[in-house]
Amino acid sequence: MKKIIYVISVIPALGSLVVINRIEPYVLGMPFVLFWAILWVCLTSVFLMIANKLDPSTKEEED
Repeated sequence: MKKIIYVISVIPALGSLVVINRIEPYVLGMPFVLFWAILWVCLTSVFLMIANKLDPSTKEEED
C-alpha cells in the first residue's frame, strides 16, 4: 500500500516538470502555459487527497 501512495504522490511532480513553451493555443481564455500550471495545482490537490485517503495511518481509531 505504501508503494501506491508514493506513486500517487510523485505523479503531480512529474506532470509539473514537463516544460510547455506554448502561448498561442488558448484554453479557457488563458495561454496554454498558464492553463498547464493551474491544471497541475488543482490535480496535485486531488492526488494528495487520494493518497491521504489510502494512507492507513491517517484513519481515526474507533473506541
